[in-house]
Amino acid sequence: MNRPIRVLVAKVGLDGHDRGAKVIATALRDAGMEVIYTGLRQTPEMVVNAALQEDVDAIGVSILSGAHNTVFPKIIALMKQKEMNDVLLTGGGIIPDDDMKTLNEMGVGKLFAPGTSTVDIANYIKGWVKENRDF
Repeated sequence: MNRPIRVLVAKVGLDGHDRGAKVIATALRDAGMEVIYTGLRQTPEMVVNAALQEDVDAIGVSILSGAHNTVFPKIIALMKQKEMNDVLLTGGGIIPDDDMKTLNEMGVGKLFAPGTSTVDIANYIKGWVKENRDF
Protein backbone atom coordinates (compact mmCIF):
# COMPACT_ATOMS: atom_id res chain seq x y z
CA MET A 1 0.00 0.00 0.00
CA ASN A 2 1.20 3.46 -0.87
CA ARG A 3 -0.45 5.15 2.10
CA PRO A 4 -1.88 4.28 5.50
CA ILE A 5 -5.41 2.91 5.71
CA ARG A 6 -7.79 5.78 6.49
CA VAL A 7 -10.63 5.09 8.95
CA LEU A 8 -13.41 7.39 10.09
CA VAL A 9 -14.61 6.58 13.62
CA ALA A 10 -18.05 8.01 14.36
CA LYS A 11 -20.62 8.33 17.13
CA VAL A 12 -24.12 8.77 15.71
CA GLY A 13 -27.17 10.12 17.49
CA LEU A 14 -27.61 11.16 21.08
CA ASP A 15 -25.35 8.48 22.55
CA GLY A 16 -22.86 10.45 24.65
CA HIS A 17 -20.59 7.56 25.64
CA ASP A 18 -17.46 7.76 23.53
CA ARG A 19 -14.79 6.05 25.62
CA GLY A 20 -14.95 2.89 23.48
CA ALA A 21 -14.76 4.87 20.23
CA LYS A 22 -11.69 6.70 21.52
CA VAL A 23 -10.06 3.41 22.59
CA ILE A 24 -10.67 1.97 19.11
CA ALA A 25 -9.39 5.13 17.42
CA THR A 26 -6.18 4.95 19.44
CA ALA A 27 -5.74 1.23 18.77
CA LEU A 28 -6.19 1.74 15.02
CA ARG A 29 -3.63 4.55 15.07
CA ASP A 30 -1.25 2.28 16.96
CA ALA A 31 -1.81 -0.31 14.20
CA GLY A 32 -0.56 2.20 11.63
CA MET A 33 -3.86 3.57 10.37
CA GLU A 34 -4.81 7.19 9.90
CA VAL A 35 -7.92 7.83 12.00
CA ILE A 36 -10.43 10.66 11.81
CA TYR A 37 -12.74 10.86 14.83
CA THR A 38 -15.97 12.77 14.23
CA GLY A 39 -16.87 13.38 17.84
CA LEU A 40 -20.31 12.98 19.39
CA ARG A 41 -23.83 13.50 18.07
CA GLN A 42 -23.26 13.01 14.36
CA THR A 43 -26.04 12.29 11.88
CA PRO A 44 -25.70 9.56 9.26
CA GLU A 45 -25.46 12.31 6.63
CA MET A 46 -22.62 14.00 8.51
CA VAL A 47 -20.74 10.69 8.80
CA VAL A 48 -21.04 9.85 5.10
CA ASN A 49 -20.11 13.38 4.03
CA ALA A 50 -17.06 13.36 6.30
CA ALA A 51 -16.06 9.95 4.92
CA LEU A 52 -16.27 11.32 1.38
CA GLN A 53 -14.30 14.46 2.23
CA GLU A 54 -11.60 12.49 4.01
CA ASP A 55 -11.41 9.77 1.32
CA VAL A 56 -11.55 6.98 3.88
CA ASP A 57 -11.24 3.25 3.31
CA ALA A 58 -13.50 2.35 6.23
CA ILE A 59 -16.14 3.83 8.50
CA GLY A 60 -16.42 2.51 12.04
CA VAL A 61 -19.58 3.41 13.95
CA SER A 62 -19.87 3.01 17.71
CA ILE A 63 -23.44 2.43 18.91
CA LEU A 64 -24.45 1.95 22.52
CA SER A 65 -27.90 3.55 22.33
CA GLY A 66 -29.84 0.72 20.69
CA ALA A 67 -30.33 2.71 17.46
CA HIS A 68 -28.23 0.32 15.37
CA ASN A 69 -31.22 -0.90 13.30
CA THR A 70 -31.88 2.70 12.25
CA VAL A 71 -28.36 4.10 11.97
CA PHE A 72 -26.58 1.38 9.98
CA PRO A 73 -29.30 1.01 7.29
CA LYS A 74 -29.38 4.80 6.85
CA ILE A 75 -25.59 4.99 6.47
CA ILE A 76 -25.58 2.04 4.03
CA ALA A 77 -28.30 3.73 1.94
CA LEU A 78 -26.35 7.01 1.85
CA MET A 79 -23.14 5.19 0.94
CA LYS A 80 -24.90 3.43 -1.95
CA GLN A 81 -26.42 6.73 -3.08
CA LYS A 82 -22.94 8.31 -3.14
CA GLU A 83 -21.46 5.22 -4.85
CA MET A 84 -19.14 4.42 -1.95
CA ASN A 85 -19.17 0.75 -2.89
CA ASP A 86 -15.52 0.16 -1.96
CA VAL A 87 -15.70 1.63 1.56
CA LEU A 88 -16.14 -0.70 4.53
CA LEU A 89 -18.90 0.08 7.03
CA THR A 90 -18.15 -1.65 10.30
CA GLY A 91 -18.71 -0.88 13.94
CA GLY A 92 -19.62 -2.16 17.30
CA GLY A 93 -21.32 -1.67 20.60
CA ILE A 94 -24.35 -3.14 22.28
CA ILE A 95 -25.87 -5.00 19.31
CA PRO A 96 -27.69 -8.33 19.76
CA ASP A 97 -26.35 -11.24 17.68
CA ASP A 98 -29.56 -11.52 15.62
CA ASP A 99 -29.39 -7.83 14.75
CA MET A 100 -25.72 -8.18 13.81
CA LYS A 101 -26.65 -10.95 11.39
CA THR A 102 -29.44 -8.88 9.83
CA LEU A 103 -27.15 -5.87 9.44
CA ASN A 104 -24.43 -8.04 7.89
CA GLU A 105 -26.96 -9.30 5.35
CA MET A 106 -27.74 -5.65 4.43
CA GLY A 107 -24.10 -5.02 3.62
CA VAL A 108 -22.65 -3.88 6.93
CA GLY A 109 -19.28 -5.48 7.59
CA LYS A 110 -18.37 -7.39 10.71
CA LEU A 111 -19.71 -5.87 13.93
CA PHE A 112 -17.85 -6.15 17.21
CA ALA A 113 -19.22 -6.62 20.71
CA PRO A 114 -17.70 -5.02 23.81
CA GLY A 115 -14.58 -6.85 24.91
CA THR A 116 -13.39 -7.68 21.39
CA SER A 117 -9.62 -7.48 21.04
CA THR A 118 -8.54 -4.27 19.34
CA VAL A 119 -5.96 -6.34 17.45
CA ASP A 120 -8.81 -8.41 15.95
CA ILE A 121 -10.60 -5.23 14.86
CA ALA A 122 -7.45 -3.76 13.28
CA ASN A 123 -6.68 -7.06 11.51
CA TYR A 124 -10.23 -7.26 10.16
CA ILE A 125 -10.03 -3.75 8.70
CA LYS A 126 -6.57 -4.39 7.23
CA GLY A 127 -7.72 -7.64 5.64
CA TRP A 128 -10.89 -6.11 4.22
CA VAL A 129 -9.05 -3.13 2.76
CA LYS A 130 -6.38 -5.35 1.22
CA GLU A 131 -9.05 -7.45 -0.50
CA ASN A 132 -11.45 -4.67 -1.52
CA ARG A 133 -9.54 -1.43 -2.10
CA ASP A 134 -7.11 -0.73 -4.92
CA PHE A 135 -4.38 1.73 -3.96
